[in-house]
This record gives sequence, structure tokens and C-alpha cells, in this order.
Amino acid sequence: MSTTSIRQPILTLSGVHKSFGDTQIIRGVDLELRAGERHALIGPNGAGKSTVFHLISGHYVPSSGRISFEGHDIQGASPQHINRLGLARSFQITNIFPKLSVFENLRLAVMRRHGVQNTLWRFIGSYPKVREETEQLLEQVRLAGRRDAIAGELSYSEQRSMEIAMALASDPRVILLDEPMAGMSHEETDYAVELIKRVTQGRSLLIVEHDMDVVFSLCDRISVLVYGQVIATGTPDEIRSNQKVKEAYLGEEVAV
Repeated sequence: MSTTSIRQPILTLSGVHKSFGDTQIIRGVDLELRAGERHALIGPNGAGKSTVFHLISGHYVPSSGRISFEGHDIQGASPQHINRLGLARSFQITNIFPKLSVFENLRLAVMRRHGVQNTLWRFIGSYPKVREETEQLLEQVRLAGRRDAIAGELSYSEQRSMEIAMALASDPRVILLDEPMAGMSHEETDYAVELIKRVTQGRSLLIVEHDMDVVFSLCDRISVLVYGQVIATGTPDEIRSNQKVKEAYLGEEVAV
């Protein structure tokens, strides 16, 4: 892949607005995710970050504006259609069955991708590729040793690893992760960062995350959302030194 192609936008939001009744939540968001980059969307609580994710993934329809994925308009498309195009959001893809094993949950996600999710379980052996891909996912997220564990009994960080694996089951080109580090210990966070770096190689990542150490170490670029508007986009160093961003969100924690 050439350097030029790596820098091509894969997901673009142009002038996107979203209102609920008389309340305008998203106020003309412009955002560009480039192919192969890890991009964070940060901002204070209530800024509209989750709403942006809902708009991208098809759960909300914009009041106005355009959302394009690989040059195709996707605003108003269903979440299932958007996922089939190659965009996965971890929580929306996963219907975790807490009484099934890790392997069984991931196998169902792989079966969904291959369109055989309605196949009776006793006939699953007819699809060796499904088993092979499921085993590969387990290895990718380092859950091979927990393949037979009941999903509902996993630790919090293991559950998040499984959610990421289930998003990967659709072989997406873009992954959306919403607060993947929430509730994790320092050690679990370090592990999750390395996992995300590994599984997003060759893919694009858009992540919402409050842990600024994670954001600055993980992401190539950062966009700052305040009151439904993107007030700045840049590299970690550019965002860290942006006075407007410091005043609106980051404050003194990065004033070095």
C-alpha cells in the first residue's frame, strides 16, 4: 500500500447536524478518518461523542449533512448494511450470550459474517472455515486459553477483548470503539492498548476515550468535540499545545 493511499480518507462527516426536538446536539460536525490511522474523538461529558458514533453506525439519522464511507453516502442506512460495508462498532455488533462459551459466541459472530447464522448447530461442522476463523480470532485477542469459559463469567477486561473479537469477526476496515478502557485497572489498560494496536494494524480506528494517556500514546490524530462542534483536529502534540483545547477541555493536565 502506498503512502498516498494510506492517507486517503475512508470515513467523512460533512456538516452533520442532529437535533432531538428543539434541542440541537450535533452542530455541523466535520470529521475525516483516514485509511490506516488511529483517530480519537475526545471532549467533555455531554459533548455529543456517543451521538456521533450513533450517527456513523446507523442508529441515528442526521438532521442534515453527509456521512460517507469509502465515497458512498451512508447516512440513513441501517446498522446491518453499514456493518456489511466494512464498518464495525464493538457494542453494536455483539450480542453476547452470557451462558454460551467464548468460542460459541465468537463462532456465532463469524457465522453471521458468512450468512450461515441460522444453520443448525449440528451442521456447523460442514463449515470448517467458520471454525478456523473463530480459532484465529481467539488467538488474535489472546483468549485461546479461555475458549471454553462461560462468557458471563469473564473478567471485565476479558469481556472487552471478546467484544473487540466479535467486531473483528466481520473483517471490518473501520472499527469504532466507545470508551474501551472504562473501568479497567492500570495493568488492564496497558494490555488493552497493546491489543488495540495489534488488531487495528491495516485498519482504521475511531475511538472515544477519556483516558488522555491512552489517547496521546495510541492515536495518530485527535479531534476535540465541545458542545456538538469539532473545535480542533491535529496530532497529539498539536492538540496538547492548542490553547483553545486546553481552555475548553484539557485544562492544566497538559499545560507543560
